Amino acid sequence: MAQQIAPPNPSAALPTIPRFAAPLRRQVVDELRQSIISGKLAPGARLVERELIGMMGVSRTVVREALRQLESEGLVAMIANKGPVVRELTLDEAKDLYSIRAVLEGLAARLFTENASDSQHKQLREALDETAKAYKNGNPELSLESKNRFYDVLFEGAGSETLSSMIAKLHGRIHRWRALGLSHPKRTVERWKQSIRGLRAMLDAIEAGDANLAEKTIREEVTRAAAEVTRLLSRDPEAADKTTLSRKG
Repeated sequence: MAQQIAPPNPSAALPTIPRFAAPLRRQVVDELRQSIISGKLAPGARLVERELIGMMGVSRTVVREALRQLESEGLVAMIANKGPVVRELTLDEAKDLYSIRAVLEGLAARLFTENASDSQHKQLREALDETAKAYKNGNPELSLESKNRFYDVLFEGAGSETLSSMIAKLHGRIHRWRALGLSHPKRTVERWKQSIRGLRAMLDAIEAGDANLAEKTIREEVTRAAAEVTRLLSRDPEAADKTTLSRKG
């Protein structure tokens, strides 16, 4: 049985969606996705259509389309006799996703080394500096935003539409795991420093024009991130008192 994070209060107040230029459906998808990634909507929380309609001020059609989109992204699961729920975080999914992340981010580092402009090199360095600053200030939300920006620059500079499309498909799930590593109460205190060192090593390799080393270092950093998440989700009895997990199934 896969281990799952026990959902806290499944209810979360969501804002009314304003009518901006962006399509309404996209606004609803973005708001729900961010609420899931941040943990505002907890793993296992039921997503009751009438409640979402009332809170967000949109139609049933828009809500259903948004939930179908999030289901395709792996953030929502449709459960028989229960309806849509926020998909649980499991150790099996973590292992699978981090293996994929290592490959895709390694390729992105290689392609960035080969294709990125001087301007994109500068943007990547600045994004990493902002990430380090956010970590140091102890702001999980800003840290997540800054780190996501760093990866956005990396993927854009890689210059591959196919890679960008593959990353985009996994976008929400990757960010959700990244958010867990940043905000979990039992995270390793010094993990953020280790992460910044790993990303700086990758950036040094990129600026030295060493695509092989850039790919190698980012893969190693993803492996360390996977080890931390695995620790947080571990079913090892010796680690049970170090996590906030419960067993289900």
